[in-house]
Amino acid sequence: MITTVVGEIANFAAYAFAPPILVTPLGALSIIISAALAHIILREKLHTFGILGCVLCVVGSTAIVLHAPPERQIESVTEVWDLATEPGFLFYTALVLTAVFILIFHFVPRYGQTHIMVCIGVCSLVGSVSVMSVKALGIALKLTFSGMNQLM
Repeated sequence: MITTVVGEIANFAAYAFAPPILVTPLGALSIIISAALAHIILREKLHTFGILGCVLCVVGSTAIVLHAPPERQIESVTEVWDLATEPGFLFYTALVLTAVFILIFHFVPRYGQTHIMVCIGVCSLVGSVSVMSVKALGIALKLTFSGMNQLM
């Protein structure tokens, strides 16, 4: 439990100092470490599809990290707010929320127990917005701790 809390705090800090396009794929590599540790320590059997999934995760994460665009430096919470109120972002957020509500209230009751992709869709969609929110909060805290108070 302690290592989970420490890991999440470190993940939050990573979003404050690095672009999400780098942090998120590297965080996905924890799945591979968990699978390897479960195989070694718990003697769980790692089947062909599990190994293939781990390989695809490494290849995908590497491709994303190597081809990530440079991040734009943000100097204040006002700049974050300006970006968050742009029409493109507002449209994306509305689209994500609509899709999540449709999935939760229409598809999860019917297919949630038999089709894992419904639940993965909800988690992925909510995660895409929450990552951006964590990034904004991390930037605000980083700027505040560096001497530029963002709370006023």
